[in-house]
Amino acid sequence: MTFSHLDAGTPEALWRGDRNLAAAPPLDLAGLRTLIVLAAHPDDETLGAGGLIAHAARSGAAVHVIVATDGEASHPDSPSVTPARLAEVRRREVRAAVGALAPSATLDCLGLPDGALADRGPDLERALGTAVRAALGEAAHGGDRAGVVLAAPWRRDAHPDHDAAGAAAARVAAAAGVGLLEYPVWMWHWAEPGSPDVPWAGARRLELAPAVRDVKEEALALHVSQTAPLSAHPGDEALLGPGMQEHFERGFELYFASPPRDARATFDAVHAASPDPWNFTSSWYERRKRAVTLAALPAARYRRALEVGCSIGVLTGELAERADEVVATDVSQRALERAAERLPHAAAISWEHRRLPQEWPDGPFDLIVASEVGYYFGPEELDEFVRRCLGSLTDDGALVACHWLGTIEGWQLSGEDVHARLRAEAGLETVVHHRERDFLLEVFGKRPAASVAQREGLV
Repeated sequence: MTFSHLDAGTPEALWRGDRNLAAAPPLDLAGLRTLIVLAAHPDDETLGAGGLIAHAARSGAAVHVIVATDGEASHPDSPSVTPARLAEVRRREVRAAVGALAPSATLDCLGLPDGALADRGPDLERALGTAVRAALGEAAHGGDRAGVVLAAPWRRDAHPDHDAAGAAAARVAAAAGVGLLEYPVWMWHWAEPGSPDVPWAGARRLELAPAVRDVKEEALALHVSQTAPLSAHPGDEALLGPGMQEHFERGFELYFASPPRDARATFDAVHAASPDPWNFTSSWYERRKRAVTLAALPAARYRRALEVGCSIGVLTGELAERADEVVATDVSQRALERAAERLPHAAAISWEHRRLPQEWPDGPFDLIVASEVGYYFGPEELDEFVRRCLGSLTDDGALVACHWLGTIEGWQLSGEDVHARLRAEAGLETVVHHRERDFLLEVFGKRPAASVAQREGLV
């Protein structure tokens, strides 16, 4: 999808008659206590979510607005204003606009380069992750997350910066288990009523009280550099013409909503839907991968093993044949119940309901196995996981990581990301590296790690 702000665009009159807009269910904000709003540029927060910001503040919720860029590239051909000067103007405008919408809101301007957010995903995720963790507080360790909501540009708005900001927000929301509201901005310009490119099934409508609507109008008027010409010279035209502004003068706002995802509830649901969700017992791929994993263990026998994310305990049972004790953990209680039913006489196995890395069991362990779990962590959770492993792993122990190399939908990390982080850890050394088209298996030890031949005195 390509478009220009100079195009005529879809008239607001057409949108007013759209059945999808009229039929969108109301947005449920019950229990909202913290709203975090990401804007790609100054003015996005007002255009797409100004009513939400004002509504949240008036409802007593804390509001935190994060603006990724200073919007210095909005008028690249301006003969009267330099990008640096425009950045100053737009920062001043967004401070005033957010102050009008929610006087008690906090505002962070990241100053990332306008037009280049596609290359700054990690920076966006770090800033959002910090804000979400601060909002969750103690809830970040398993408590109620429904009161925290993240709002961001729609990830398919067809503006590269909006798309990148929305994608980063979606990854953070999924990893943190908080609700995500995506607000369209340029969609109203390039799309048409009934467009199949728009996810109408997830659309939710926020009706704006008259006072909220008035304050949004006031805030939008404060973005003068975007709503009015910078000068009479060519290149200084208003970026948001009257037709575009009309889309944001409605008595409602539209959001594409993704409800909060709690890891415990998510994986409980997965295990409730199937006795063997990943076909561990029936798939030759899975049976072979377990055999490769077990063959890669550097020692014949282990004293105490930790399995992270044991699911229904298929690998656990085989680990128990090589270890005196196995601590098998999973975030899903249903999974642990299934595992215990499968192995009712496995006295060496301790089934423990834990969310790792936060609820880490007491060590030490001379074997830690993380098979197909690392990409369910966020980046900072993965950092914590590595630190916990280093703290629990014995000097002669092994950390085993095995992960699928295909696409992982809905989570921040890939299998490649997980293994790259492990290899980058100064305290770990690779002992085994096995790569196939489908999965990557690596065994790490604390430096200096001995190979199998070194353990037996062969070299």
